[in-house]
Amino acid sequence: MDSTRTFVKEVKRLVVKVGTAVVTRADGRLAPGRLGALCEQIQELNSQGYEVIVVTSGAVGVGRQRLRYRKLVNSSFADLQKPQVELDGKACAGVGQNSLMALYDSLFTQLDVTSAQLLVTDHDFKDVDFRSQLSETVQSLISLRVVPILNENDAVSTRKAPYEDASGIFWDNDSLAALLALELKADLLVLLSDVDGLYSGPPSCPRSKLIHTYIKEKHHGEITFGDKSRVGRGGMTAKVNAAVNAASAGIPVIITSGFAPGNILKVLQGEKIGTLFHKEAHLWATLKEVRAKEMAVAARNSSRKLQTMSSEDRKKILLDIADTLERSKEQIMVENDSDVAAAEQEGYEKSLIARLALSPGKISRLSDSIRVLAEMKDPIGRVFKRTEVSDGLVLEETSCPLGVLLVVFESRPDALLQIASLAIRSGNGVLLKGGREAKKTNAILHKVITDAIPDSVGRRLIGLVTSREEIPDLLKLDDVIDLVIPRGSNKLVSQIKESTKIPVLGHADGICHIYVDKSADMDMAKRIVLDAKVDYPAACNAVETLLIHESLVETGGLNDIVVTLQTAGVRLYGGSRASSVLNIPQTQLFHHEYNSMACTIEIVDDVEAAIGHIHRHGSAHTDCIIAEDKQVAEIFLRQVDSAAVFHNASTRFCDGARFGLGAEVGISTGRIHARGPVGVEGLLTTRWILRGSGQVVDGDKGVVYTHRELEIAS
Repeated sequence: MDSTRTFVKEVKRLVVKVGTAVVTRADGRLAPGRLGALCEQIQELNSQGYEVIVVTSGAVGVGRQRLRYRKLVNSSFADLQKPQVELDGKACAGVGQNSLMALYDSLFTQLDVTSAQLLVTDHDFKDVDFRSQLSETVQSLISLRVVPILNENDAVSTRKAPYEDASGIFWDNDSLAALLALELKADLLVLLSDVDGLYSGPPSCPRSKLIHTYIKEKHHGEITFGDKSRVGRGGMTAKVNAAVNAASAGIPVIITSGFAPGNILKVLQGEKIGTLFHKEAHLWATLKEVRAKEMAVAARNSSRKLQTMSSEDRKKILLDIADTLERSKEQIMVENDSDVAAAEQEGYEKSLIARLALSPGKISRLSDSIRVLAEMKDPIGRVFKRTEVSDGLVLEETSCPLGVLLVVFESRPDALLQIASLAIRSGNGVLLKGGREAKKTNAILHKVITDAIPDSVGRRLIGLVTSREEIPDLLKLDDVIDLVIPRGSNKLVSQIKESTKIPVLGHADGICHIYVDKSADMDMAKRIVLDAKVDYPAACNAVETLLIHESLVETGGLNDIVVTLQTAGVRLYGGSRASSVLNIPQTQLFHHEYNSMACTIEIVDDVEAAIGHIHRHGSAHTDCIIAEDKQVAEIFLRQVDSAAVFHNASTRFCDGARFGLGAEVGISTGRIHARGPVGVEGLLTTRWILRGSGQVVDGDKGVVYTHRELEIAS
């Protein structure tokens, strides 16, 4: 259960408002399937002891559809040629109310539930006695397990305007539902709509995001939405106004979809669906922001303590982590097996499950990589340059930690170990947010790491972010967090880049290429291509596109590579030339990362064409040439503008551990700060240390600048 929804445990009486768009289809007719599913939920709640009060719209819409049909049937051809007069809304309401209640009654009867109709008008609520009598009647019905169904009696309403007027107590069924929730002392108001809740923009826009908790101080004035629904008087504006008014009076409100089956039940189970309006929501937001800030500040303070430790003491922390990791194998595997089983049950893709799964051997390799990292030369405080600025004035350029890192990663729990170890070696604090699919594995790995951190530094050096909802607040902390590293899908990286002022390091795609030149040793080519594709297809450094020199079509080299891959179970797709020659499906997009046993092949004229293809369709991650012609290979190595460029070697070598970095925090395809596999060096920056003996600038009159390079002491 989400922490903001725990109040639903105390809900006994709820008002459910059903919008016109929910009870009717697009053509205006009633939607018995949706209404049936809704009545089944209410029947289940009724049997569980909940007191459910229904406020329904739809009478005018249903009546209008029926009267239009009746008018059409009774009209002559001449009548239809005349200008059509809009049907009277009150007549529509009278006819529609009858049909609507007949359907509710029929559906509830099938479920062995009794319902009652209560029609009210705006004018009625001006009478104190009426309101008292209404409460008594509803209480009497509920005590008999009868479901009261209320609606505004539009057929006899005396309101002068169809919408809000100066004297109105309510103006539509949304505001009526909010008023009834207050009058009848409900614990919760559920407003059912034709969308999942309130969005930051039009729901159809890909950039619009569902707002899980509405905060008036934050969202008012920032959100734009249409004034009306497709059929009713209200729409999202009316729902938000009603929800804000009810919530401010102490009635929690949730706007959610009436189209999705079981949503009312899910709301009462505490699931985070729809948009919640709550009197204390602004306090929750403040607490979340405070918690996020506290976590980041604690990581910074701990990192500063870590930096004061000797290199040997920091080395010992890493060795202790590696030893604890080995000792905790069985416990880690139990938690990881549980995560993998849950991911398989939920139907996750095989590539994601492959990245999620650990093994005893993999844990041992991770321990070894941490030990390699521990034995590396201390990266902090290294002097890169020493200069005599003036006599007795010496300047040093030295290495220092970045500060606090925020790393958001998907699927790979091993990334948590690598990143935390790199942070410790480089003297940085780090906040880690893994995917929910690895929740249990991440928790046990985090414990293994933090148990090895001495109290003098503090376990909050490595923070574990457990909720996705905390990420937006952390991304605002550009005054505390120094670098964000997203490791995951293109969508994840793009969303983070758009959501923060903090510098972001990472790569969106791993579209790696291998170009097989006409001079290639074909046995070597088959071995490299097979390894690059099959060794670990889900990795970002696995090959996704093979470019084959056209001469290899006639010599049989292309066919040899194809047979090798297909024998290994790789599905092949072709560019326009390769698909025709090999009779394989044509790819729709060259810029595509399969992350699976699939690969694209295309035939190219020469090395220049291969380079052009890589620049057009690649992601600047890792690209390789297989060639015996050294001149051709050098052209490729010099001209391909990627983070890693290889000659006669598998793209799978693009990895921090394999590069000797000990581990990697990620792979960067950017050109600022760090590029390629990012290890310890990529988590450092520089600072200047100046040692003098009382010198002042004084307009540079009294200073003689020598700028003499000095020897760096070992």
